[in-house]
Amino acid sequence: MSSDFIQFPAIDPVIFSVGPVAIRWYGLMYLIGFIAAMFIANRAADNSKGEWTRDQVSDLLFYGFLGVILGGRLGYVFFYQFEYLLVEPMYLFKIWEGGMSFHGGLLGVITAIFLFARKTNKRFLAVGDFVAPLVPIGLGMGRIGNFINAELWGRQTDMPLGVVFPNDPLAVPRHPSQLYEFALEGVVLFAILYWIVRKPRTLGLASGAFLIGYGVFRTFIEFFREPDAHLGFIFANVTQGQILSFPMILTGVAIIVIGRNMKAKAAIAGASK
Repeated sequence: MSSDFIQFPAIDPVIFSVGPVAIRWYGLMYLIGFIAAMFIANRAADNSKGEWTRDQVSDLLFYGFLGVILGGRLGYVFFYQFEYLLVEPMYLFKIWEGGMSFHGGLLGVITAIFLFARKTNKRFLAVGDFVAPLVPIGLGMGRIGNFINAELWGRQTDMPLGVVFPNDPLAVPRHPSQLYEFALEGVVLFAILYWIVRKPRTLGLASGAFLIGYGVFRTFIEFFREPDAHLGFIFANVTQGQILSFPMILTGVAIIVIGRNMKAKAAIAGASK
């Protein structure tokens, strides 16, 4: 049966190695995403009429990098491996064994934004709006890395797009959900946010749009993505990823409403002077 579908291309996850040091495609994808985000952020700073500097961009990206790593690891362990953590507490620190969570990384980045905003006396939502268009770049490249690693694949399908992954014990065609996520959470979400930030907007619109967009796209793609084996469906056909994405959508809506209310109050205050 599998011969009627797409066989996973023979991609070695290791580009090359020198002794014990190996350069992997997965890491390269994140590096490309980071460099692209830095390039776009520096251009935005140059065009910000003094509101941002390149030094601030460097500091912000450093804060964000730490937020992604620490938050992503903590989120994975607490959201997806909590029972194992209770048995093996040191698992929290075994980053080399893999395991990162986007939702945990998001919380880490939000914390980083808060700390950076406090340090630089910038408004929290203003920093969030600056960061929002940068995130889909890393997300998209990370999903390409997931595909090359043949991990986080989709559910079984009989569609022509089905891919047979080499490390699938069932050897059945599956949705290449990593590529679906690259397209929606990476390309489409970046295009939406880039369009938003190029125009005058209310405070928090870009941040809210990112949370809503990712939450909706992730919820949709979860219908094609194979649930984590040790979790399965949380209830009915609902996955952990969908449960974690729902609060993102609500928070995004709340941020946009808050931004509009702030603009309305500012307009009323200005008119009354």
